[in-house]
Amino acid sequence: MLWAVFTLIAAAAQTARNAMQRELTATLGTVGATHVRFLFGFPFALFVFLPGVMYFAGYSLPSSPAVFWLWVIAGALTQIGATATMLSVMGERSFVVAYAYIKTEPMQVALFGLIFLGDRIGILSGAAILIATAGVIVISLKPGAGQVSTTRSTVIGILSGSLFALSAIGYRGAILSLELPHFVMAATYTLAVGLVMQAAVLTAWLALRDPKVLRAIAKAWKPSLLAGFMGAFASEFWFLAFAIATAANVRTLALVEVLFAQGVTRFIFKQPTTAREGLGIVLVVIGVALLVWAH
Repeated sequence: MLWAVFTLIAAAAQTARNAMQRELTATLGTVGATHVRFLFGFPFALFVFLPGVMYFAGYSLPSSPAVFWLWVIAGALTQIGATATMLSVMGERSFVVAYAYIKTEPMQVALFGLIFLGDRIGILSGAAILIATAGVIVISLKPGAGQVSTTRSTVIGILSGSLFALSAIGYRGAILSLELPHFVMAATYTLAVGLVMQAAVLTAWLALRDPKVLRAIAKAWKPSLLAGFMGAFASEFWFLAFAIATAANVRTLALVEVLFAQGVTRFIFKQPTTAREGLGIVLVVIGVALLVWAH
């Protein structure tokens, strides 16, 4: 059950990071706020987490087979797209409802995991995924919103979930391709490589297309630094979980983020919770509890 502990830590840290990024979107825009998690996150992964694992555990840097680079490139690029679309949909609806659209991810990651990695899930785990996903769908069915806005938010949110699912599969594939006996090194090395790659790609893109965003990021370095650290910290524990459990199980348990997001919604953004959202949250809790019990 160590994977469950890693997942809960990652979910809590990611909820905090998402709230910070949402606040930065107002000043930096969607792409700028997306870039913050990578630009200010990679130094922690590359110069703190990786050397720390090497020093305290006595591991050396692994050799990287060609397939590792294919997996990590896929994971890195789809995560950039996933983060950007997530921040975009969060700008249109309530914080917790935006999570609902994105968290159709577990069913998608179960399918992608089976197709690309051969990861199979048991009957109870499959039921847990369905119940928890039903919960986030119920949360997303918010009456009273305009049809055009609702349709756009739904499409972008589900697309974000698909990209997050593909990213999880890409990174798990990269970790497993290293074939290391010590999963901590495999996870931390993959994280460092992925974040460096993402920071380089987005920095180059912004330098060519919108250099003023880079200047705005530099001015907002203090809140960006904290968001970057929380992003790298969350990713470290996601990767540790991916190293020892299927991506489907990890991402289903990660739906506890909806509960964390509910707290952020009520106490920070002062947005009320409807009865429908409450019912959805109950279903999420039941699904997550079933998943943990199945293991």
